[in-house]
Amino acid sequence: MNGPEAQSARRTRLLRLVYLSIAAAIVTIAMKFTAWALTGSVGLLSDAAESVVNLVAALFALVVVQWSTRPPDEEHAYGHEKADYLSAGVEGALILLAAVTIGVSAIDRLLHPQEIESVGIGLAVALAATAVNLGVGRKLIGAGREYSSVTLEADGKHLMTDVWTSVGVVIAVAAVALTGWEPLDPLIALAVAGNIVVTGVRLVHRSTDGLLDRALSDKELATVDRVLATFASEEVQFHALRTRRAGSRAFVSIHVLVPGDWTVQRGHDLAEQVEEALREALGHATVFTHLEPIEDPASFADTGLDRWSDPHPAAEPQPAPPADGDRA
Repeated sequence: MNGPEAQSARRTRLLRLVYLSIAAAIVTIAMKFTAWALTGSVGLLSDAAESVVNLVAALFALVVVQWSTRPPDEEHAYGHEKADYLSAGVEGALILLAAVTIGVSAIDRLLHPQEIESVGIGLAVALAATAVNLGVGRKLIGAGREYSSVTLEADGKHLMTDVWTSVGVVIAVAAVALTGWEPLDPLIALAVAGNIVVTGVRLVHRSTDGLLDRALSDKELATVDRVLATFASEEVQFHALRTRRAGSRAFVSIHVLVPGDWTVQRGHDLAEQVEEALREALGHATVFTHLEPIEDPASFADTGLDRWSDPHPAAEPQPAPPADGDRA
């Protein structure tokens, strides 16, 4: 299944997963606040606060998925996929906010220790909530990678951060109950906040990097090289390869150099074959080719992002570039 049908199926799948994330956040919020109410643990309170952030992030992800999966239109001719990076950035910022909230609560409890109560049932409820996040988080990360959805993957990683947070909190609360050393509860909460900060910073960095038109991964670029090598010969060469990723969509631009005495039809047929091969190899990709005569020196004036300032380069033609192309 290709084209609009495939995109519609992908959109439906992504939305279902986001709804699953929202449902999981609502369930875990109820369970974790119940655990906090039973025990009075600031660690469990911080864990519950992060689940509230999970819900807000999931709701924002719902909006972004609906937006990013819309087809191109007159105002957004290259599609809406970059909205994925906005979601990852917001998710990272929310994680950092949760870390600050946890840190403030932990410091207050460190200064004003409080006895923990009903540890057994409280930890049981917290562990059940953790199991929910573990299952949903792994599912979101897997689907995010399968569909190249930065939004789903970020949401899944957020939930997995919540899982490790919960595990740490449960261990701390159990240790406090066994040892009676009350400061351990807020100290673990501070450690959890530090771990959350690391995840939040990574998500914000990934979002920023994506918005700056980062090139395809090394693995994807190697795939491009392999495809171009199947067409390269003494007559056919490639250069000015430029790539970028926008959410799930890859963009590839390449110049195809052929003998100047080829007919337009022959050159066009080759370009069509190259584009089709690259689309099949990369999946959800948009490919642009530019046909040039290999004997003309002007064909080598635009291997970079900007053309030479001199529109008439030297008369002597430059040697043909290697088969795998010059990346700009």
